[in-house]
Amino acid sequence: MAHQRRKVGQPGKSRAVDQRNRPLTSRRQASARAQAGLVYLSLTAITWLVFGQTLKHDFVNFDDHVYVYENPLVTRGLTISGTVGAFTHAHARNWHPLTTISHMLDCQLYGLNAGGHHFTNLALHTIAVLLLFRVLRVTTGTLWPGAVVAALFAIHPLHVESVAWVSERKDVLSAVFFMLTLAAYVRYARAPSPGRYFIVALIFTLGLMSKPMLVTVPFVLLLLDYWPLRRFDKLPALKSRGGIVIWLDRQSNYLFLEKTPLLILSGLSCLATIWAQDSATGLLEQLPFTWRLDNALVSYIEYVRQAFCPARLAVFYPHPNNALSMWQVTLATALLLAISALAIVLRKKRPYVFTGWFWYVGMLVPVIGIVQIGEQGHADRYSYLPYIGLFLLIVWTAADLATTWHLRRQYLWLVASTAIAVLSYLAAAQTSFWKNSETLWNHTLSVTSNNDFAHNNLGFLYLRRGELDKAISHFETALKIRSGNDQTHYNLGTALVHMNLANALARKGRPEEAIVHYEEAIKLRPDYGDAYYNFGSVLFQRGRIDDAIAQWQKALAIQPNDAAAHTSLGNAFLQKGWPEKALIQYQKAVEIDPSEANACNNMAWVLATSSDPAIRNGTRAVGLAAQAVKISEGKDAIFLRTLAASYGECGKFTDAMAAAEKGREIAISRGDSHLVRTLERDIALYRADIPLHQGTLH
Repeated sequence: MAHQRRKVGQPGKSRAVDQRNRPLTSRRQASARAQAGLVYLSLTAITWLVFGQTLKHDFVNFDDHVYVYENPLVTRGLTISGTVGAFTHAHARNWHPLTTISHMLDCQLYGLNAGGHHFTNLALHTIAVLLLFRVLRVTTGTLWPGAVVAALFAIHPLHVESVAWVSERKDVLSAVFFMLTLAAYVRYARAPSPGRYFIVALIFTLGLMSKPMLVTVPFVLLLLDYWPLRRFDKLPALKSRGGIVIWLDRQSNYLFLEKTPLLILSGLSCLATIWAQDSATGLLEQLPFTWRLDNALVSYIEYVRQAFCPARLAVFYPHPNNALSMWQVTLATALLLAISALAIVLRKKRPYVFTGWFWYVGMLVPVIGIVQIGEQGHADRYSYLPYIGLFLLIVWTAADLATTWHLRRQYLWLVASTAIAVLSYLAAAQTSFWKNSETLWNHTLSVTSNNDFAHNNLGFLYLRRGELDKAISHFETALKIRSGNDQTHYNLGTALVHMNLANALARKGRPEEAIVHYEEAIKLRPDYGDAYYNFGSVLFQRGRIDDAIAQWQKALAIQPNDAAAHTSLGNAFLQKGWPEKALIQYQKAVEIDPSEANACNNMAWVLATSSDPAIRNGTRAVGLAAQAVKISEGKDAIFLRTLAASYGECGKFTDAMAAAEKGREIAISRGDSHLVRTLERDIALYRADIPLHQGTLH
C-alpha cells in the first residue's frame, strides 16, 4: 500500500512541476518573440541608416536612361499597352517584365523624381533582408546566426550597387521573390502537397520575370534539402497504388526529380534571355573562350577576397583580356578545387560549409563571365544573392568553432558587431559615390586604371552639359586606351566612343574632324544605326542634303522604328522640295512615337502652309499642331507659330492671332528678335484674314 501511495503521489508531484513549467515556457516564447522583433527592427534600422541617403540621390547616366528616364514605354507610367509591351518586348536587352512594370509604376507614382525610384529600391531590399532572416530562423531553428547573416546581406559594401543604382531594380525585386520562393519551399518540404508545390513554382516564375539570374534556384533548393532541411536523410519509400514499392537507384533521386518542373521553368527563362540578348551575345562571343574562362576562375576568388576586404570598389572593372598571368589562373583554380574538396569532405560534420560554398559557386555561374554580356571583368552587383552562401558558411562556422573551443559568447558578439559596424561604415561611404553621375565616374577613375568605360561615360555627361572641351578630352583618352584592344569583340564599344567624340566635335564647330570619327565608327560597326543618324545630321547642317539623306536611309534600314530618323529624313525631303515624301516620313514618325513633337509640328506646317492646295489640310494641321504644343507644354514659340498657321488655314484668324501672340511673348522672353519679327508679320496677315502659305520649313 505504501508503495502504491508513493506511486499515487508521484504523478501529483509531476503535475505540480508541469504547472510551474507552463508559465516558464510561455515566458521563453514571449522572450523569443521579443528578441526576433528586436532583430527585425535592428535590421531595418541599419539598412536605412546605410542606404537612406539614396533618397536624395539622382539618376546616373549608366543604364538609368535606358531603364527609366529616356524610355517612353516607362515614363508614360503604368498603362495597359505598356504592361503588354513589357511581356512581349525586350527591355534593355533583357526580358524581365515585372522589373519593367515596377519602373512604370514608379513613374506613375513619382514621375521622374529620382528619390521615389530610390525609395522603391530601398524598400524592396529591406523586405528581402527581413525575409532572409525569417527563412533562416525557420529552417535552422536558431535566432542569432540568422540575424548576423541577414545583417551582412543588408549592409555589405558590395551590395551597394544593387540598392543604390535604380537600374538594378531587377536585383532587389528578384531578391524578394527569391526569399519568398525559399519560404514557400520550406513550407512545402515540411508538408508536401501539390498545392504548396504550385505556390513554389508560381513565386519562382515571378522571380524569373524579375531577373533571369534566378535560374539557379532549383540548385539552391537542393542545397537546402541537404542542410538545413536534411531531406536527404529522411525520404520515405515511394509506393504505387497497388502497394508495389518503387525502388530508385538512390533515394535522393526523388529530390532531383522533384525539381524537374522548376528546371523546365529555368530553361524557358534561359531561352527568353537568349532571345532578348541575341545581338549582345553575338558580339561578345568573339572574346576568346580562354580569356573568359581564365577571368571566370580568377573572379570567383576575387569575389571571396572582396567579401573580406571590400576596398576600392567601382561600378565598372575593365576586363583583363589576356593580361592574367598563368600563376594567377593556376592559383585561383587550385583554391577553388581545394575549397570545394574541403566542403565535400566536411559535408557530414559541417553540412553548412557544403551548402554555403556551393550556394556561392552555383549562383554565380550565370554571371561569372563564361557567357560574357558586357565588357566588365566582374561586377559588385553579381554578388548580391551568391554572397548569402558565403555568409552562411562564415557565420555558422564561427558559431560552431566558438562552441567547440568553449569561447565566451560575448567574444563572438564583439567580433560580429565590430564587423557589421565596419562594413556599415564602408557601405555608407560607397553609397555616397552614387549621388550623381559625375561623382560616380570620378570615383571609378580614382580606384581603377585604364578605365575607358568610365572616361566615355564621364565624357558623355560633360557633352550633355555642354562642357565640350572636357567631353572631348575624356573621349580622346578613352580612344587612346581602347587602341590597345584589337579584338573585334570591342568594335561596338570603340565605335560608340568614336561617335560620342564626333558629336562633341560637331557641337564644338569642328565638323570635318567629326566626319572622320563618324566614318571610323561606321567602319568598325557597319550596322551601327545611331552613327549613321548622327553622321547624317552633321552633313545636313553642312548643306550636303543628298549625303544626309543617304545616311538617314541607311540608319532606317537598320533601325526602321527610329522616329527621329524618319523626322529628319522628312526634313531633308522638304528641303529638296518633295513635300509628299516628307509627309510620308512625318506620318511614319508619328505612328511610331506619338510624342515625337517635331514630326507633329513639321507635318502640321506642311499641311497648313504648302503652296499646293491639294496638300493643304487645315483641320488635320490644327490637330497635329495642337498635339505638338501639348507635348511641349506650350513653351515652344515655333510650335505656337505652326498652330497659328493651322488656324489661319481653317479661317479661324482670331485663334491664329492668339496663338501667334503667345508665341511672340515666349520669343521676347528668350531674346529671339528674329522670331519676334517673323511672328509680328504673321499676325499682320491674320488681321487681314490672310492665311500663311509659303511651303518651306521654318
